[in-house]
Amino acid sequence: MQKETQKDFLDPAERKTQQTLGIKQAVQYAYQNSPYYRKVFDEAGLKPEQINNPLEFRQVPFTKKNDLRGAYPYGMAAVTLDKIIRIHASSGTTGKPIVAGYTRQDLDDWAAAVARICAMAGVKASDIAQISFGYGLFTGGFGLHYGLERLGATVVPFSSGNTERQLSLMQDFNTNVLVSTPSFALYMAETAIELGYKPAEFGLKIGLFGGEPCSDAMREDIEKHWKLKATVNYGLTEVVGPGISGECEERAGMHILEDIYFPEIIDPASGEVLPDGATGELVLTPLYKEGFPVLRYRTGDITRLISEACPCGRTTRRMDYIAGRSDDMIIIKGVNIFPSQIEEVLAGFSEVSPHYLLVLHKQKGFIKDLEVQIELSPEGFSDSFRQLEALEGRIRQRLRSTLSLAPRLKLMEPKSLERTTGKAKRITINEVE
Repeated sequence: MQKETQKDFLDPAERKTQQTLGIKQAVQYAYQNSPYYRKVFDEAGLKPEQINNPLEFRQVPFTKKNDLRGAYPYGMAAVTLDKIIRIHASSGTTGKPIVAGYTRQDLDDWAAAVARICAMAGVKASDIAQISFGYGLFTGGFGLHYGLERLGATVVPFSSGNTERQLSLMQDFNTNVLVSTPSFALYMAETAIELGYKPAEFGLKIGLFGGEPCSDAMREDIEKHWKLKATVNYGLTEVVGPGISGECEERAGMHILEDIYFPEIIDPASGEVLPDGATGELVLTPLYKEGFPVLRYRTGDITRLISEACPCGRTTRRMDYIAGRSDDMIIIKGVNIFPSQIEEVLAGFSEVSPHYLLVLHKQKGFIKDLEVQIELSPEGFSDSFRQLEALEGRIRQRLRSTLSLAPRLKLMEPKSLERTTGKAKRITINEVE
C-alpha cells in the first residue's frame, strides 16, 4: 500500500511523462480491442499512431452518455465475456442503464485506487468502516468495500436501509468510519436523535461521502451531529466507480489519481479544452481500463482543475467540488440556474433544514415556472404567520439577488420532505396543460 500511495507524491514532470505513455497505451488498446472505438477512429479518419501526447489526444472524439446507452449491454467490451468477472450498471432512470464490465485486473486496479482515496482522507488499517451504500449494480458499495479491505481496514458491509439496526450495530461494533451519501448521514443522525441516541457519542471519526454533491452546509450539519471529519470523494460508473478523486485531510479540493485517470476541462458548448483554473465540464479518460475502455468521457459535471500546490504535499492536481451538472442546468426566462446556487442561498438561513425540492412546472416542453419547496428546521418552525412570511420574504430577496429572478417559494413543515437511503431527490417535474 505504501508503494501505491507514493504515486500521489511523484514529481509533476515524471507524472506528465507517465500520462503521455498512458494516453498512447489507452488509444492503442481501445483501437485494437474495441470494435466500438475502432469504428469511431475510422469514421474520424484517425489512426492510433497519430496520438502521441495530450495535445494530439484532443483529436479523439468525445464519448457521451448516449453513446454508452446505445452500446447496451456489451457493445463497449474490449475483451471476450469470459474475461469479464463483474458487471455494474447505472440506475437507468432515463432509459437503458449504462453497463460497466470489469476484468480481474480492472477490479484489482479499482481496489488499489479506492484504497489510496481512503488513505488520503485519513483512514488507517486499524479502523472499522461501516458501509451504508447500497450493494448491487451501484458501484459505490462494492468500490468502497474492496478499497477499504485493500487498505487493511475492517469492513462492516451493512448496505443501505434499516436505519435503526445500522445505528445499533454501529455502537456494538465500535464503527469509527462511515461510508454513505451525505443526505443519508444526515437522515441517520435525525433517526438517532429520535431514538434517544446522542450521535456525537458514537465515536465516529471520519466520514467518506459520495454519490451526490455535499454542500458546505450539509458538511457542517453532518459534523455538528456526528463529531466526525466529513470528507468527500468522486467517481462515476461510466468511468469505473468511486476512486477517481478524493479529499486529503486539508479538504481543499479533491486530488485526482492522475497516474490512472487523465482529466480535461472543456467548454460545454464548444468542446474547447480550457486551461487549469477555468470552470467547465469535466472529461475523463481511464488510462488502463481493460474490460470496457472509455476515451474522453463527458461527465456532465461542472468543476475546475486546481494545479497550485496542496499543503499535504501531494503533487496531483485537484478538482474543485462539483458546482452542478451541465444537464441539470435550469433555464427559466433566459436565466441559467444550477440547483447548487439555490442550496448555497438556503444554507445561509438557520431556520431551514438542508432538505429542499425544486419543482419544475413545464408546459409544452418548456419550464414555465420554478417552485422551491423549503423544509423548515424544528427551530425555524413557527405558528406565527407573520414570522413565516418575513422569513419567506428574506429568502426570496436573497434568491432574487443570486439568481436574477425570484422563484415561487413554499415553506414546508419539519421532516415533511421525503428522505432516502441513497441519493437525495432534489428535482421533480410537474407537467401542466
